[in-house]
Amino acid sequence: MSKKRYAIVLDTKKCLNCKACTVACKFENGVPVGDETYRIWVTELPLQGHFPNLHQEYQPSQCQHCENTPCESVCPTHATFRTEEGVVLVDYDKCILCKACMAACPYDARFVSEHHKAIEKCTMCYHRLGEGREPACVETCPTKVRVFGDLNDPNSKVSKLLASRAYYQLKPDRNTRPRLFYLK
Repeated sequence: MSKKRYAIVLDTKKCLNCKACTVACKFENGVPVGDETYRIWVTELPLQGHFPNLHQEYQPSQCQHCENTPCESVCPTHATFRTEEGVVLVDYDKCILCKACMAACPYDARFVSEHHKAIEKCTMCYHRLGEGREPACVETCPTKVRVFGDLNDPNSKVSKLLASRAYYQLKPDRNTRPRLFYLK
């Protein structure tokens, strides 16, 4: 059997902007709750329609865990790396806070962590995956916006969703080949 290729599929039409995912992420990963740094976030898109028929949509986002990782290629100490499953991680001990990865990331998915004294980002809760658990944002979402799974498993929920629904990826012109897929 081929190795796993982790991905997240997002059905943004289900998003209520309840912030459960961002709060769960902060608590799971020790990101200070009171500050404005986030590993994942939800963007409020412009109102659509005309009064009284208005519609609001939200776009959850995070590190896209790209297959073609610009952040990895610019890191002078190789602190940024990809796991066998394609999860992009940071080795805090190797990070020198040069911020080259922050400049290279087209998704603005990195921030300086005072706690780790390194650049930080979403890890897909990699520490949970070995235990058979999903990322905290996926597990806690009350409306199941996010679906996590293995792209190499044709029977996984992510594979089935991508085979049956139209989708898009953010900033396709950057050729990063993200591992986050947004259902249309």
